[in-house]
Amino acid sequence: MGAGELNVLVVDDDFRVANLHAGIVSALPGFTVGTVANTLAAARAAIAATAFDLALVDVYLPDGSGVDLVREIRFDAMMLTAAIESETVRAALSAGALGYLVKPFDHAALAARLAGYARYRRILSAPEIASADVDAALLALRQTTTGAAAQPAALASPTKDLVLQAVRRADAPMSAAQVALAIGISRATAQRYLAALVGAGGLRMQLRYGSTGRPEQEYSAGPTR
Repeated sequence: MGAGELNVLVVDDDFRVANLHAGIVSALPGFTVGTVANTLAAARAAIAATAFDLALVDVYLPDGSGVDLVREIRFDAMMLTAAIESETVRAALSAGALGYLVKPFDHAALAARLAGYARYRRILSAPEIASADVDAALLALRQTTTGAAAQPAALASPTKDLVLQAVRRADAPMSAAQVALAIGISRATAQRYLAALVGAGGLRMQLRYGSTGRPEQEYSAGPTR
């Protein structure tokens, strides 16, 4: 984990969904995924062993409710779930969830919420803040679109256009390494621009599962739906 990165715990009973969410998180600058857990027990074990900044938690877990986990933890959490019962939403917010995102959702929607959360953390990083800062922090949590202001100024460049064109012209989804090779930039730079384009809805990201190892992130043209 790099210095200053927000460490995220992803909790979902479906390992493919959990890995998809983890891929979206890890593609965003300033975030890293510390652990992916598919049960309450696994999540609790990870929390006992690791310091996290944020948990992304499903309600429906095989050994209990994600709302109970949010109530237990002493760091930030958001719910990513298909649960739409009003009582469940109220319980999650009462337990301390900072956000509630209903499945299915676009990749860009989660990216926007995470960008808002990062801004929330930055605003509240000062020892003391003004009333206007409190309002701004709470507003950041309700961010539902990444927008131009959420993207680093450096991403508005010809390199971004080259990355977008490379993916759009490809006959098949491309990895960050393939994009980097195609246009002659570093993999890290390609990853940064790809993450920004996914967050803005210009590209979609999916995971490719091999026979071994972690799934690889691949990018293709068109906004997620």
